[in-house]
Amino acid sequence: MERERPARAEPKKTEEYAIVLDYLKHGYASEGTGHRPKSPICQAIGKTHLTLLELVPKNDVFLQPHQEVYIGEGKREQIHHIKGRIPFDRLTTTAAAELKHVVEKIVTDDESQFVTFFNKAQPLSMRMHQLELLPGLGKKHMWEILDARKEKPFESFADLRERVKLLPDPKTIIIKRILSEAKGKEKYNLFVR
Repeated sequence: MERERPARAEPKKTEEYAIVLDYLKHGYASEGTGHRPKSPICQAIGKTHLTLLELVPKNDVFLQPHQEVYIGEGKREQIHHIKGRIPFDRLTTTAAAELKHVVEKIVTDDESQFVTFFNKAQPLSMRMHQLELLPGLGKKHMWEILDARKEKPFESFADLRERVKLLPDPKTIIIKRILSEAKGKEKYNLFVR
């Protein structure tokens, strides 16, 4: 008698697109000793879940920093396969430097996703709220945001700043938090998977 597997609650969340942080045509300098040639490596960040990834490009493909590449389940034009996640401390100097600029671009391009966070943020415990995890936001700002969103959901970062007095720039707050999560410094991850 065969047992039925329970259905998964939700499908596995994967990245569809990534933005290149650095491209190493000849792979890492420390790897590939001997007669075997080194394979090219691309360090990137996923657009949706902001995951730091190590990708292997196809042969004869040259990638530039800030270039968007498809890494989903379908036919990939530039990427051969995804090697896996990569911790921040293994990023090259170039990739680490480009990370801030790429995250800024992602936050600017997909502002609505991050404004939705302010509209839907929930308490983590009796004493801690998700909004308090953002740098520069304490209890006072948290309560002001919660009161303002009860009246009407926020529509943009400008709307958020206009309705909540003395709030630091929401875009900058989000960028700082994403960079901190990418570096592995945070106990709770709000944006990076």
